[in-house]
Amino acid sequence: MKSAVIVFPASNCDRDVAVALEKASGRKPEMVWHGQTDLPDVDLIVLPGGFSYGDYLRSGAMAAKSPIMREVIGRAEAGISVLGICNGFQVLTESGLLPGALMRNAGLKFVCKSVPLRVEDNETHFTAGYDRGQKISIPVAHHDGNYFADDETLKMLEDSGRVTFRYLNNPNGSRNDIAGITNEKRNVLGMMPHPERVIEPLLGGTDGAPMFEHLVEALS
Repeated sequence: MKSAVIVFPASNCDRDVAVALEKASGRKPEMVWHGQTDLPDVDLIVLPGGFSYGDYLRSGAMAAKSPIMREVIGRAEAGISVLGICNGFQVLTESGLLPGALMRNAGLKFVCKSVPLRVEDNETHFTAGYDRGQKISIPVAHHDGNYFADDETLKMLEDSGRVTFRYLNNPNGSRNDIAGITNEKRNVLGMMPHPERVIEPLLGGTDGAPMFEHLVEALS
């Protein structure tokens, strides 16, 4: 599997996800600076966590206007798999690849801890390594992780099975306890928790590893 990680100013999890991708695939991902306009030929694009542009204005809003995002959007629309984690999820909503928005946490505080999730959909390249209904523990680290969508959008997401992960102990006030969603084609996933932070026992857990391992299996 060939992959690329988009690096924005103030990204702070780009190397973490690069390590996870290399561990799973045996191949280093391409690190693509946000100011570039071309992407290499890859099977997976990852928008990592961090605080792109210092999270000024709405989180992810400035990053969504980066030159490389035109190519990311084009690849996503062509069916290439795109994974957005934390700030990357925010960028996906701001760029229109996913519906809804990420707002300030309900408690107005930065949340950094492992949280229990339930796998709601295991019929995507990202989630097929899990069982439907499986409970996993993945860390979160965000101040703006409160997922919001209007009632009509929420009903559409729920009715079409596009909620992939749901919080079992909602840390941020997200509507319907949503922790991750996909686009209509199921090739774009945005999630607030950080699977790249739990890929081996030394990191405190392995619940994130199946995501990267199955991506390699599905996209190679």
